[in-house]
Amino acid sequence: MLFNSIDFAAFLPIVFSLYWFVSAKNLKLQNLLIVLVSYVFYGWWDSRFLALILFSTFVDYIVGICLSKQENPKIRKLLLAASIIVNLGLLGFFKYFNFFIENFASAFTLFGFELQANTLQIILPVGISFYTFQTLSYSIDIYRRKLTATKDFVAFAAFVSFFPQLVAGPIERAAHLLPQFFKKRHFDYSDAVSGMYQIIWGMFKKVVIADNCAQYADIIFKNSADYSSSTLILGALFFTFQVYGDFSGYSDIAIGTARLFGLNLSRNFNLPYFSRDIAEFWRRWHISLSTWFRDYLYIPLGGSRGSVAKNIRNTFIIFIVSGFWHGANWTFVLWGFLNALYIVPIILANKNRKNIEIVAAGKLFPSFRETVAILLTFSLTVLAMVVFRAESVEHAIRYIGGIFTQNILQMPYYIGIRKSVWAIGMVVLLIVIEWFTREQQFPFQKQISEKSAPFLWIFYYLIALLIFLFGANSQAFIYFQF
Repeated sequence: MLFNSIDFAAFLPIVFSLYWFVSAKNLKLQNLLIVLVSYVFYGWWDSRFLALILFSTFVDYIVGICLSKQENPKIRKLLLAASIIVNLGLLGFFKYFNFFIENFASAFTLFGFELQANTLQIILPVGISFYTFQTLSYSIDIYRRKLTATKDFVAFAAFVSFFPQLVAGPIERAAHLLPQFFKKRHFDYSDAVSGMYQIIWGMFKKVVIADNCAQYADIIFKNSADYSSSTLILGALFFTFQVYGDFSGYSDIAIGTARLFGLNLSRNFNLPYFSRDIAEFWRRWHISLSTWFRDYLYIPLGGSRGSVAKNIRNTFIIFIVSGFWHGANWTFVLWGFLNALYIVPIILANKNRKNIEIVAAGKLFPSFRETVAILLTFSLTVLAMVVFRAESVEHAIRYIGGIFTQNILQMPYYIGIRKSVWAIGMVVLLIVIEWFTREQQFPFQKQISEKSAPFLWIFYYLIALLIFLFGANSQAFIYFQF
């Protein structure tokens, strides 16, 4: 079920009514309702995959209980290994089986042997990359004794399957979300209103920005050999804002929807395109995944402790693994490698924690130096996004090569260029709004509790109007394929 669909528009108010008017007095009934409606939400795509999420939930629930009762180090390691094997095994089979078979066969051709690659017709379950990481982190935290296992299966199942963030995050930690299912929840009108505003803003980023940029990005990327340098740059920009509007829009809708039910999800994006270096960018982009790899891979490898060489090695490992997490294609691995390469100079200069605070805090505009840093970081991000979007490594190389040609000053041209002026205008509007409200999680969040209701109503009515006007090209969320 898509957030930007008629089905969800009918689904949400029904669930909201049942949650607050039927089951509000019984916490266990509320949690059971969340599990049931979350399974309906997930099963809307393909009910066959409900067994997978139920199996993953059951395995980590049992592993968690066994770990909490077990003191023998060897048995505890075996239990953790069981969780890792099950979760990564499911993810590996559905996402990477054909990739490994095809590349294994290709490797033999280098030595003059021809192998028949017998691949399978495997359908990738929506959200499997997200909920497997969520349940896996639960088992790891219990193993590390940072978390106490729960015996309430319904509450645990609600934590794993909570429908707003089930299929594309944020990837929640049990320490943050699970305790919320054990506390009595009361309807908070101001929190619900804030949630609705964030949902509308997320819809704007998805429907108006991402979906309209997508159609022009697709045209240019699919026919990149036919276009000038300036057109290729515009195509890369379209995709850069498409993926941001799509994924951060999903996160906003998820967080806002959770607020309607008295639950708080973690922030997943924090204005990454205003970053002054790549290290800052990755502290602001897909935060829940970045911190997951930091806590469960980077730090166990040694993190930034030890020599500079080991720090660089660990950085390359987490970025390449992160790239591979996105999909079974060498372009994602190259994308991860490229981002790691970007960070090497920052590590060597020991400035990876230089830009922590929001840019130009308390000021109207950034300084000249900050402006240059933002533009340079954004340009590097755009080049990396070309690799991320390309169909193959060869396509990425040709596309980037096409950007650096002599016809960069030629006027851009592609099918639908006149219509795309509106999409460009909406991107500019997004940048302006996010810049002037950059110290808030979404536009005018702080003003919701203040006496500025008329202004807020006008602003969000206009945003809703834009969603209605530009909503004809509505598409599935891009991160569903990951």
